[in-house]
Amino acid sequence: MIDISVKDLVKSFDADENILKGISFDVQQGERVGLLGRNGAGKTTLFRILTGEIDYNSGEIAFAQGKKVGLISQIPHYPAGYTVEDVLHTAFAGLDKIRKRMQELEHRMTEHTAPDILREYDALSNRYAVEGGYETDTQTDKVCNGLAITAEQRQQDFDTLSGGEKTRVNLARLLLEKTDILLLDEPTNHLDMHSVEWLEGYISKFKGTVLTISHDRYFLDQVVNRIIEIRDGKAEFYSGNYTFYVAEKQARYELQLKQYEKEQAKIAQLEKAAEQLATWAYSGMDKTYKRVVSMEKRIERMHTVDKPTQDRQMKARFAEKSFFGDEVLSVKGLGKAFDGRTLFDNVELRVGGGERIALLGDNGTGKTTFLKVLLGEDAGVGKIKFGPTVKWAYLPQIIHFENPERTLLDTMLYEAGCSLQEARDRLGAYLFTGEDVFKTVSSLSGGEQSRLRLCMLMDEKINLLVLDEPTNHLDIAAREWVEDALQDYEGTLIFVSHDRYFVEKFATRVWELENGSIRDFPCGYQKYRSIRQHERLLLEQQPKPKKEHKEKPKNTSSNAKQLERKVRQLECEIEKQEQVIADFDSQIEAASQDYQELTRLMEEKQQEENQLAEMMDEWEQLSLSLEEQA
Repeated sequence: MIDISVKDLVKSFDADENILKGISFDVQQGERVGLLGRNGAGKTTLFRILTGEIDYNSGEIAFAQGKKVGLISQIPHYPAGYTVEDVLHTAFAGLDKIRKRMQELEHRMTEHTAPDILREYDALSNRYAVEGGYETDTQTDKVCNGLAITAEQRQQDFDTLSGGEKTRVNLARLLLEKTDILLLDEPTNHLDMHSVEWLEGYISKFKGTVLTISHDRYFLDQVVNRIIEIRDGKAEFYSGNYTFYVAEKQARYELQLKQYEKEQAKIAQLEKAAEQLATWAYSGMDKTYKRVVSMEKRIERMHTVDKPTQDRQMKARFAEKSFFGDEVLSVKGLGKAFDGRTLFDNVELRVGGGERIALLGDNGTGKTTFLKVLLGEDAGVGKIKFGPTVKWAYLPQIIHFENPERTLLDTMLYEAGCSLQEARDRLGAYLFTGEDVFKTVSSLSGGEQSRLRLCMLMDEKINLLVLDEPTNHLDIAAREWVEDALQDYEGTLIFVSHDRYFVEKFATRVWELENGSIRDFPCGYQKYRSIRQHERLLLEQQPKPKKEHKEKPKNTSSNAKQLERKVRQLECEIEKQEQVIADFDSQIEAASQDYQELTRLMEEKQQEENQLAEMMDEWEQLSLSLEEQA
């Protein structure tokens, strides 16, 4: 069954150029599809069209009838004074309507119990239970815990949150709405690693359809089973995750290039023959002239394979300063407190030449502050000692330029101290070409500003490079450019990143900042994950302390009514289950001569009987609880 159908979709913002040029694709029910493409390729435009936020020029869009669609790319506006809890509760608007109607009927039933009122009440009660009306608090707690939305934060006004916090709350609201089709636009932005892993687990169990835009390659590997790439306004399809897509795309390029070169060689051979024949034809040989015309038409028909193209590559690398000695830096007793809260304390670390260290930790633990204290950009306590030949460079998470009104070219001339030709060459290596160099720095996107700052760092002779979220705001191609440059860098690297693909590629050592201390793991990311997962498993297996027995509070009349409704609902389900088991008897009798079919039916009947037994146990417990309240 097709959940999303897009056919010949055309969209333009400029009369001269279409951003989507007749794109077509289908997404089947239950598929997890990743939507890729360079920044500006039209991915977010497509999402905005799918949700009806903007119109399109021509084409057709259809969703499966009756399916509910959810999108998190835009954060809705809420009334002033709405808390995070209020925003989360909007996910249960439909259940609230059912509950209010049930309350109205309960009030009327105190006066008289007409059959039509009882029928409506029973129907609403069953619907409320089936749709999870009694589990809303549990579900909200579960989602909030997974996305690191604290109890304190749930009481805050939504308008006071940062952009990243609003995105997380909006994602939580969307997950609680239980939509059939999820459209996720960069869902892992502003999430720490634990929250991203929780989201991956949620999506793996989600029974609906997922279409996601993401630059998080690790997330794409874990979640999607198909890739749609928007390239030149059209869709290209890959039947696998991100790793499959990379390999398949390169294989397709090489195959098309071989076909193109083979065709061009054949055309060159024919053209040479045609040229020779034309010389003879001009000498008065009419039959030869006809052969020349025929050959030229054949050559025209042979132009069937376009020359394949690859994205332009940055040709850049970090200049390196020679390092002499065994120790790049050492810290003793390093600490930092802020507003009465200790971010880290008594940290002792030593860094050798050529190490590649990932500093990991949840959002808000103080990773950026640690880097700033380490480099002397923020005050702290303790001792920091750099090797005598160490020269460091720092790329902060939030890029700042002293003169944002300057053009890119002037920025390189005045702030990087380049000559005119050096400035153009270095900007060109980072894909700032043509008229781009005359743009003002303030007009650049976040990703372009990061690229410009990297461009300024690249030619500095350094042997310690410190990066804070270097791949933030970058599309996948730009992330790969940065990785290619770092691959050849032989100096020491210390970096903060939530990009697990990046971390896995570069980290040879992991520092984990948690609960005010840094734990040192002298290993790569995969081994670090394995160690931490093993530790969490051991912790979960430890016996939990017994809770003190407390006298249960007396149940209110409201609880009694809820129990009564659950008992009635369970009785209906038991009746249906008994009928399912009874239906097996006729099937078993009909299959008495087919041993394999008879065995299968007997096993299925046993499973249904086990389920009935569980339902009966639950009914007995609920009935006893109801009698205790009488």
